[in-house]
Amino acid sequence: MNHVIIIGGGAIGLGLAYHLAGRAQVTLVERGTLTSGTSWHAAGIVGPLRATPNMTRLAMYAGELFPRLEEETGLATGYRRTGGYWLARDPARMDELHRIASLGRHFGLTPVITNEIDIPGVDPAGIVGALHVKEDANVNPVDLCMAYARAARSRGAVIREGSAVADILVENGTAKGVRLATGDEIMADQVALCAGAWSVPLARRAGLALPLQAVEHMYVVTEPMDLPAPYPVLRDLDRGIYVKGDAGKLVIGGFERDAKCWDAFGPEGDRPFLELPEDWEQFAPFMEAALALIPALGDTGIQHFMNGPESFTHDTRPCIGAAPGTDNLFVAAGMNSVGVMSSAGVGRALADWMLDGLAPMDMWEVDIARADPLAADPRHMAARMQEAVADAFALHWPFRQPGSGRDLRRSVLHDRWAAQGAVFGVTAGWERALWYAGDQSERDLPCSVGDQPWFPIARREAAVMRTGTALLDLSPFGKFDVTGPEALDLLNWLCTAQMDVAVGRAVYTQMLNPRGGIEMDLTVTRTGHDRFRLTSGAATRWRDMAWLRRHGAGRRIEIADVTEDEAVIGVMGAGSRTLLGRLGPDDWQDFPFATTRDVTLASHPARATRLSFVGELGWELSIRTAHAAAIFDALIAAGARPMGHYALDACRIEKGFRHWGHDLGPEITPQEAGLGFATDPDKGFLGKAALGDPRRRLVLLALQTHPLILHDEPIWQGGRVIGLTTSGGRGARTDLTLALGLVAADADARQVEIEVAGTRHAARALTRPPFDPGSERMRA
Repeated sequence: MNHVIIIGGGAIGLGLAYHLAGRAQVTLVERGTLTSGTSWHAAGIVGPLRATPNMTRLAMYAGELFPRLEEETGLATGYRRTGGYWLARDPARMDELHRIASLGRHFGLTPVITNEIDIPGVDPAGIVGALHVKEDANVNPVDLCMAYARAARSRGAVIREGSAVADILVENGTAKGVRLATGDEIMADQVALCAGAWSVPLARRAGLALPLQAVEHMYVVTEPMDLPAPYPVLRDLDRGIYVKGDAGKLVIGGFERDAKCWDAFGPEGDRPFLELPEDWEQFAPFMEAALALIPALGDTGIQHFMNGPESFTHDTRPCIGAAPGTDNLFVAAGMNSVGVMSSAGVGRALADWMLDGLAPMDMWEVDIARADPLAADPRHMAARMQEAVADAFALHWPFRQPGSGRDLRRSVLHDRWAAQGAVFGVTAGWERALWYAGDQSERDLPCSVGDQPWFPIARREAAVMRTGTALLDLSPFGKFDVTGPEALDLLNWLCTAQMDVAVGRAVYTQMLNPRGGIEMDLTVTRTGHDRFRLTSGAATRWRDMAWLRRHGAGRRIEIADVTEDEAVIGVMGAGSRTLLGRLGPDDWQDFPFATTRDVTLASHPARATRLSFVGELGWELSIRTAHAAAIFDALIAAGARPMGHYALDACRIEKGFRHWGHDLGPEITPQEAGLGFATDPDKGFLGKAALGDPRRRLVLLALQTHPLILHDEPIWQGGRVIGLTTSGGRGARTDLTLALGLVAADADARQVEIEVAGTRHAARALTRPPFDPGSERMRA
């Protein structure tokens, strides 16, 4: 039985201990008293409905577990269903609420959209609508934690209070235990870091960069009021506040813009049950919003002002999972003020992940491996707190880009893309052009829940490829060189396709987990007898490196992350062959698809690989950074024009090309994704034994109208939901609104309806992609 050490005795650590106990030997160490960090002052709101399917799956478990804990332990947790309202003042917010409501109904919740605001004591002035969720609830955080502790102890867990951890013991890249402040060492098979705001230095010394910052986070408790019982949870989203009942009083809190950073390692950092000074200047906008919402507050006193530390992440999503660079080290921290509610789902999921060696569900959106290590820089985190806290309630405009904490990573060609008119967005920390503005009027375009104002620009950029040549910034893609005597054996075991191909061949393939789900979607190019270049997505760089490193351990290979050693330019369009031919001596006519070769362009060396994610004739040029500017300038001088990321995505959807993280993921098999052609049935590979008859299938759907397709929209057929969309968009060359969706394998998806923000739109399944269905242009 594994011995697991959990660092941190708050709701998250105790929730994990509860789910591990009985399955593993558990020792939980807490530097002070249980709950004395941040859990004791949590508001205790339990909201099962979240903005995405997987976060909803995690959150809903609390409504099942918290009542069960009371029965199991005999300790009250204070769990009570109260119902709740998400209030909207901006009409655009209703689009978001309709989308969330559709998702909730799909998962068995009962959200209802209403335009009639009849909540006792609430002034409906300015409220344009609301989402009512009857499953919203409250729990007492301290009582919940005590129930967790009793249940974990009854299952054999050891809980040691007053046991501060000085360091996580790491040997040869593997966590081995902890060293306490007393100097005592406790050895273990796995370590889980659940210390909230106090996790950062322990993680850093153990090789894990945590993008987490503690801030001052506030709420007030009123004097007793005449309130209905139970009092519903109110979220006045556009004013950034929440209100909940508490034994006849109201708790009023908010999510601050320009949140004040707090030093968890300063003079006050070791004080248990810490309360920071009242800050009415910071809290005043929230109090004013609450007075406007509930006028009776004008005659009610404030009993207590609570200002306590809370930890937030760079992107307002938790950091959970296996440390990408340190084996046997796991983390669950940065809960962004929903740690008490999350303790059930996160505790169960992380326990399964630790003991089974694989996440029990798709955890990508909260996986710590999504975070660029540079994001953890204190200066970056301080900058992000201008927005990250408020983002918890901010309107999540489609395609909205962060304004703070930018320029984390720049391509060596950044200034040249900028000179072409680039309007930059953030892709996994990289600044990358979303579109190219022709003049100032095309730069600061407004956000929209309908037609996107940048779409005409994307269409204009894509049109260049019809006869000319477009340039794409592909530098952020993850790039790894795998070399050595066992490189071929390793890749043939990990990849679904045959890797024993001729030198110079590029192979599209996947890597699977033991359950048959897709862990990596990549291109592998054989550059030598025992040398391979792997190219995967920009967002998965650190996750992919961890996957390769762990599976390559003990083999005679070397794995090098060369992402930043080269610039990569996509040269795409009908004119690309002619244009490239004018820049050097190489033969671009006899250059088959899915092959690579060394070339000379503008008197500088490069590697050209004939591939295309936009469905046009084209090459990806890998260029040493020292030569990138000269080749870029030559391409522009020869007549090539830049094309942004939005145009790229609008082209890939027209070809039905899949995108990992949306259309592909660890719970989706190649057969379900329609990628059986990339699977070699004649060889063994990891996950092959788990492949069987698919339960679902990915279909490409064309809509008759033009709603904004994002992802996770319900697909209806015959009065029932048969699946959800995975991604979508409007084609830049066909002008069709398209969606990829996973539907039940036995469903008839020829004629369906897609529910978008509460309205159903007719759609039909396409048997072939609408743009260049025979791929004549791409393979010309």
